[in-house]
Amino acid sequence: MDSLLGLLRIRVKRGVNLAVRDVRTSDPYLVVKLGKQKLKTRVIKKDVNPEWNENLTLSIADPSVPITLTVYDHDTFTKDDKMGDAEFDITPFMDAKKMDLKGLPSGTIVSRVQPCRQNCLSEESCIIWSEGKVVQDMCLRLRNVECGEVEIQLQWIDIPGAARNP
Repeated sequence: MDSLLGLLRIRVKRGVNLAVRDVRTSDPYLVVKLGKQKLKTRVIKKDVNPEWNENLTLSIADPSVPITLTVYDHDTFTKDDKMGDAEFDITPFMDAKKMDLKGLPSGTIVSRVQPCRQNCLSEESCIIWSEGKVVQDMCLRLRNVECGEVEIQLQWIDIPGAARNP
């Protein structure tokens, strides 16, 4: 645990226009993976625009390792169907966290991450100084599927005694 830098809270807000995997709809849930850590949201029944509004918290030791999220359709009698995946990098978020932002007004945009071929962003993602915390909203376009996006928000949680400068 010496190398633990802190915790990353991922607020899984909602899915938008997710793929249909059952007759007319899907029963989606989302799985977040980082190394050996694997967390999942609850299943939302019969909804291709689910509102999860759930917090999932990962322990971060190496901020250069990308985080993967995968959306699945829950099936009772068969294997759950994959409804796409996305990967995101927390390096820009961690870089913003290292800046001395105290004294900035809440709501100040610290950095912007543009969508490109190397990331799954569907639109510009702003890293914001909000009420004494660095926060990043992301809208991720799902890969390996015909449609769908997932909206998440990142927030850092410091752990007393953890390594200071990631």
